[in-house]
Amino acid sequence: MSKTVLIVEDEQAIADSIAYALRTDGFAPRHVMLGEQALAALRPTPGEAAQMPVLVVLDVGLPDMSGLEVCRRLRQFSEVPVIFLTARSDEIDRIVGLEIGADDYVTKPFSPRELVARIRVILRRAGVAQAPRETGMTIVAPVAASARFELRALEAKVLFHGQPLDLTRYEYLLLKTLLAHPGHVLSRAQLMERVWSGAPDTLERTVDAHVKSLRAKLRAIDAQVDPIHTHRGLGYSLAGA
Repeated sequence: MSKTVLIVEDEQAIADSIAYALRTDGFAPRHVMLGEQALAALRPTPGEAAQMPVLVVLDVGLPDMSGLEVCRRLRQFSEVPVIFLTARSDEIDRIVGLEIGADDYVTKPFSPRELVARIRVILRRAGVAQAPRETGMTIVAPVAASARFELRALEAKVLFHGQPLDLTRYEYLLLKTLLAHPGHVLSRAQLMERVWSGAPDTLERTVDAHVKSLRAKLRAIDAQVDPIHTHRGLGYSLAGA
């Protein structure tokens, strides 16, 4: 069965060109014009799991709401990959898009074939994130004195002090990368490459935003411990045992 890609775009000509490129490459495109329609299409319903979109191509400038708002609401119930389309090339827009959970950002005008190539890369990356290669063993990592993480690989779940952390896909991958290198300083560029593979180096500030949100979730469990160390001008590290 062909994988469904949801196109959220109010310009019919652009949507048609994307749909044609997707069908040519073996995907099943589905098109809606409004943000509310997109959110409705992406909410899981009984018996329709097989037809749920595997990725969303989302225009930022929609008639009823911003694509950024659509993505914010979507991330409350789904981690489906999102590629933003926009007529604006301002770096701050791209940073905001990545910070709220987008996987990529494409500026109009663009090549539909290049867009499909990016879709394939993101789906491969998302597949790895959703189905880790570990055999299911629990990795126990003591950090910062009494604090410890338990990374249950097969479930993509992390426990901190025995309590589950409700992490986004990128927060999970960021923490997993730091856990794999305890005590080692990883630069923003290294973290971008390992967590947001393919994202431009100019968007390294999105690492800071995700570290900030990850710290907030850790402090909600233990306000006395901050296992993520900031090395000014260098990057981040996770405290060793």
